[in-house]
This record gives sequence, C-alpha cells and structure tokens, in this order.
Amino acid sequence: MSQLDNLFIQFRALLQSEDVKLWEEPYYSKDLGSIEGALENLAKKYSEIVGVDMSRCKFVLTELQENALRKLAALQEFSSTGIATFKVRRIDKHSGATMVEVKCRLDILGSELQADIAKKLELPNAEHVKCIAAGKIVNAHSTLADQQLKNNQQLIVIVGDGDNTGEALYERINRIKADVQAVVSSKNGLIEMEDQNGSQVYLPPSKHKALLMGLGFCEKARAAMHREHFEEALLLLLEADDYFSGCDSKLLESVDNYALLNLDIVWCYLCLKNVTQIPDAERRLACCSRSFRISYGENFERLYSLKGKECPERALIMRLQLLQGVVFFHQNRRDEAFERFEAANNLLKELKINGDQLALLVEMGFEASEARMALRSCKGGNDVERAVQFIQERRQQLKNARKQYKTTERAVERRLKRSNSKDSTWVNPRSVCSLTEMGYENGLATIALQRANNDILKAVELLQTEADELNAVSPRAPVTIDAMKLAQLLQLGFYEKDSRVALENASNNIEEAIESLMCAIESEEELQTILDHVSRMPKPGDQNLDGPSTSTASGQAQTTLPSPIIEAVLSHARSEIETYKAYDRFNSDLKLSDMEYLDLPLIQEEKVLTEYFNMLRQ
Repeated sequence: MSQLDNLFIQFRALLQSEDVKLWEEPYYSKDLGSIEGALENLAKKYSEIVGVDMSRCKFVLTELQENALRKLAALQEFSSTGIATFKVRRIDKHSGATMVEVKCRLDILGSELQADIAKKLELPNAEHVKCIAAGKIVNAHSTLADQQLKNNQQLIVIVGDGDNTGEALYERINRIKADVQAVVSSKNGLIEMEDQNGSQVYLPPSKHKALLMGLGFCEKARAAMHREHFEEALLLLLEADDYFSGCDSKLLESVDNYALLNLDIVWCYLCLKNVTQIPDAERRLACCSRSFRISYGENFERLYSLKGKECPERALIMRLQLLQGVVFFHQNRRDEAFERFEAANNLLKELKINGDQLALLVEMGFEASEARMALRSCKGGNDVERAVQFIQERRQQLKNARKQYKTTERAVERRLKRSNSKDSTWVNPRSVCSLTEMGYENGLATIALQRANNDILKAVELLQTEADELNAVSPRAPVTIDAMKLAQLLQLGFYEKDSRVALENASNNIEEAIESLMCAIESEEELQTILDHVSRMPKPGDQNLDGPSTSTASGQAQTTLPSPIIEAVLSHARSEIETYKAYDRFNSDLKLSDMEYLDLPLIQEEKVLTEYFNMLRQ
C-alpha cells in the first residue's frame, strides 16, 4: 500500500466529517467546472492537518472530485435511462490490477455482463470471466437485479494466471468442482467429517452433504493459498460459501469451519490488494469474531482453559486481529486500527518459535507443520522434549478416535450417505451373510440390519435383546431363489452367498440385486476386478459358438447375459472407479496434517503488520 493510498483514506474521512461536497459549489460549478481557488484553499487547510505539501493535497482532492463527478453522472444516467455503471477491477498477479468501466441494464443475465466485461478486456471467451460482487460470484443464469447488483457498484473480475485468457483457471476450477462433487456423492464414504479430536461428526443427510461440499472446496482453497494462488483460492472459497449458506445458521456459528472460511476469504482480499471489498470484509470478520466467541468463549477463556494459553489456535486469533486492524485503517478509524495491530503484534511475538529447534524436530522425522504447532504449544517455543510429547499424544488421540469409528460407527456413516428413499431400506448382503454365519436366521438378520441401519454390532444387539419382537414382525413370503438369475450373478463375478441374499431381498429382481451387490463393494481393486471380468464377457451376437461350454460353481451352464445387465454393472463400476480417481486428484495437493489450518507460518502476516504500522506512523 502506497503513501498516496494512505492520503486518499485520510482525505475521504476529512471530507465526510466536515460534510464537504466537492461536486457542489464553491468547489464545482456546472458552468465553470472545477473552481481552482476553492480547491487550493481546501488543499492548504488539509496540508496543515495531515502534514503533507499542498501540491500533493490538491492532487488528491482533484482526483476525489473527478471520481465523485463520475459517480454523479452515472447516477443521473441510471435515473433517466436505466443503464447502470459498474467499476470493474481485474485482478492479475502478473500484470497487477486493471480498471475498466462497464455499462449495462440490470435486467440482463449475468452471462451478458460476463460478455461485456470480456469484450472490454479483449478476452476471447466470456465463460472464463469470473465476476465477484459483494462477496458473491455473479451467477451467469440469473439477472443482475435478482442478484441485487446496483448502479455504481464495484466488481472484481478474476480471469486467470497463465495464458491471459483464463482458460487454465477456468478448467482447473471446473475439474475441482467435478472432483469434489464425485467424492462427496460416493456411497463408499471417501470423505468424512471429524472434529479436532478425530471423532466423526454426524448431521442429517442433506446438511451433511452440503457441509462436506463446502469443506471440500475449503480444503482445495487452502492448498491454493499455500501455493499463493489467491485468485483460485478466492473462487473456491466463494463456492464453499454458497454451500455453507444452505446450512442452518446456528450450526454454522457453533463450529469454527465457517469462521475460518470467512477469515480465509478476507485474507485473499488482502493478498489480492482488493480494498473495494471492505464492506464485505467487515461483515465476514464480524461473523468470524462472533463464531470464535461462541466456540472459544468471550476473550477466548474457554479455549485457554481447555488447551492452555499456548494453544496453536492463537495463530487464527492473530490473523483475525490483523485483518480487523486493516479494515479499521481503510475506514480511517486509526485508533481502533492501532489497538488491533498492537494485539496482533503481541500474539505474533508469542507465536515465534526457535528455528533451530524446528529444524531439529524435522530431522527427527516429524512433519514441519506438526513440529511448528507443537513448539507453539510449548511455553517459549523452544522445549523440544515437550514438543515431541505433544505430537505423540496428539497422534495417539487421533488414532484412538479413528479406531473407534472404524470398528463401531462405519455403518452409521454409510447410512448418512444414503439419503434417498430407495436407499433407506438397503441391507448390505455381506452383513446378512456375516449374521447367518453367526447362526442367525436370514430373515431375522435382514430385519435387524434394516432397523440398525446396517450397523452390524447394533443388529447383533437387537437379535440378542429383542428377538421376540423381531420374530413378531410379519415375515415376508418365502422367496425361492431363481437358479437362472443366481447363475447370471455368479457369471458376473459376485460371490454365491452374497448373490443369494441379494436376490432374496430383491424378490428375484436381478437389477435391484445387482445394485445391492455393487453398493457393497468398498475398494477400487474389487471394482476393477469386476470391471475387467465383465468387460471380457461375450455380449449377445458376438459369442463364439465353437468355443467350449462352461458352467458356474453351482453347476449351471453359462449363457450370454443380456446387454442391459452387463452395461449396468460396467456403468456402475466405471462410475465408482472414476470417483476413486477423482479422490486421488482431490488429495494430490492436500497436506496430510489434520491441523493444517492452524499451521500459519505468519511470515506474510508479519510483513502486512509492519507495512500498516509504518502507514500509521506517517
């Protein structure tokens, strides 16, 4: 931030406090234009107040006057013609910011605004233009009025970073969207939600998916921030914000995920030097501060009592106080800004760690992120022995929580993944086989698993404690397994026991049986085995009539299966394998540390703090 920017902030505040209107007399006349004498007198007065030479003060006042006149002209044009004016700031980390003015009606679609901006910026593809207004990505398929865009509003435009056309960024964002959607929608529970202690977090299915989608975008955004790709990070964070907005506000305020989202968005604004979004930044920081008070207590006393005053969460508090100070500075609330900067500076001093001790822990085999947080959790930031103990205790805590989840709660998580009515009565054939092998009757095992939502341990408990009630349930008419359909399932590569249970539960409906069996597959390797096997199977019209006949394990002669059955299996297997690939892409640039969001090196924060302290002292 330049000294000139600092002067603009101070002069705006002075003009507002004295109710000076530079677009009116005695400073401007419709007939004469700008009145030099009056501007010079005002420049001389403000020069004495701020301690800057008069010529510079006059330059700032002239710029502010011209800006005010442009806004007034845009307001008059909108009143008479309905044509709105937008001041558009293109963000590009290579060439810096570019300002353009775009005029259009508010009843046009967002896609038309994108096209107008692309034309102004001489970009070949309007779809590559990502436009942000008041902290929201402009929707291409809704009108500007429906999205509450207003005349004279300032917009941000993000195009991209490589080819100057935005194509690379556009394709990368779309790929991330598709991968997050695929991973979250998978019935195999590839992504899960847990608290800081490693315990699973369960919510109603619709809220669970929305929150997971939001968290998925946050993880990818954080990876982009780590690479200092703040344009990409901001777009992903705003996508996450859109999903979080579908969650209950009380839920969002009771967890720190939404607070961190808002904190990260404002940090991106700052790193992209985008002061035009100060109103949105102020709103988001207030939301973050409110959520921190709920989670951590007033003045963070609950956090400190649980984790001690050396907890790594202080890095988040430091960043919050720094950003609050930046917002106050740009609002010319200098005393409040100084207080926030002082508080941030005090925390920064506490969070500094010994570089030699960090290097020693890394040499011992610990990750730099966990070593940094462990040292910050030790008084003085240089107790290596205590840091090692912190890391080991943390790892054991996570291991215990996740072990409990894997052994007792996996089926509950699976239930949450199956939110539609068709899946609500789904019973895992493998779980039925496990219970029948334990001596329970097939029908009772199925009823128990349905009631236990496929939690096998809970089903065993029901069979032991509520057997009479389960027996009293009106039994289904006995199902005689269709031998031909059983043979077809065996040909497809499914196990006989699982196939029998699936057919019985589906009343010999082979399509439902196949869907049930495919849903029970939980590894990419098994899916690939099924895919390879079924891909080699002959289809109607291309079987080798001269080849030897074969039979299944149950003695049934193999016949060529109908194409719809083969295609259903292939389609499901390919879809799930692609989901696993999406999961690999999703994880490719993520850190493995569960506390990565607390691992702020604070190097950039220190630079920003120094810069703004210097501006305050000017």
